[in-house]
Amino acid sequence: MTARLIDGKAFAADLRARVKAEVAAMRAKGITPGLAVVLVGEDPASQVYVRSKGRMTREVGMNSFEHRLPAETPQADLLTLIGRLNADPAVNGILVQLPLPGHMDQSAILDAVDPAKDVDGFHVLNVGRLAAGQKAMVPCTPLGCLMLLRDQLGDLAGRNALVIGRSNIVGKPMAQLLLRDNATVTVAHSRTANLPDLCRRADIVVAAVGHARFVKGDWIKPGATVIDVGINRTDDRLVGDVDSDAARQVAGAITPVPGGVGPMTIACLLANTLTAAARANGLPDPEGLTP
Repeated sequence: MTARLIDGKAFAADLRARVKAEVAAMRAKGITPGLAVVLVGEDPASQVYVRSKGRMTREVGMNSFEHRLPAETPQADLLTLIGRLNADPAVNGILVQLPLPGHMDQSAILDAVDPAKDVDGFHVLNVGRLAAGQKAMVPCTPLGCLMLLRDQLGDLAGRNALVIGRSNIVGKPMAQLLLRDNATVTVAHSRTANLPDLCRRADIVVAAVGHARFVKGDWIKPGATVIDVGINRTDDRLVGDVDSDAARQVAGAITPVPGGVGPMTIACLLANTLTAAARANGLPDPEGLTP
């Protein structure tokens, strides 16, 4: 058996098209969603991400606001900027690009963002609301993974899901989203005992551990759906957290790296900004763009 490749690039393009149509309908009502991205420092990868986010934001008809600050910017100045963006009605979403310079308190910065404009879903209130099953802004990468899983499998109820990774950005929110869809969820990590055995019992594996080819092909249950969140550079090649070549011989479906989960992150950022704009203006959540 050779696994189906889950085309995240195509799904993301379709998602952006849906967002663009919703933005056009909103603009017809006199409302233009706006996304503000704040970049502190000159990290090359972050600069690429910010440029890409700005371009795609404009392509779907939203306003894009970019704020680039020197690496030595005092934390107080960044907090002042966030305060201005919180108060600006033209800004519906605020994203502070990570990583931040070492002299800044990341938690304090993220929690300064208005939770209603926290399109990254990192504010502690959104984290708590998601865990409590309440309406929240959801982190973009787990939201994209959930969309891909629903598209592949339909109803996730009763399926055994294994999330490998316990980060606040992917692992923990991914587990919460799967629980909300009534999957039976196990959260594991690099120090979990008997991890291969847990994998072999899982109908769904979400690998977000940050180690190249950590999940071996013979760990995968035949026919399982594998979502590989990892992006690791080895020998000038990008690879995931799953040994993809081996896993494809066993799994039912798997996301490639690149071209799987990655494109979904920015598409879901745009979807979250649209949702934030709808909520700010008393409109219903756009259909199919929230968990």
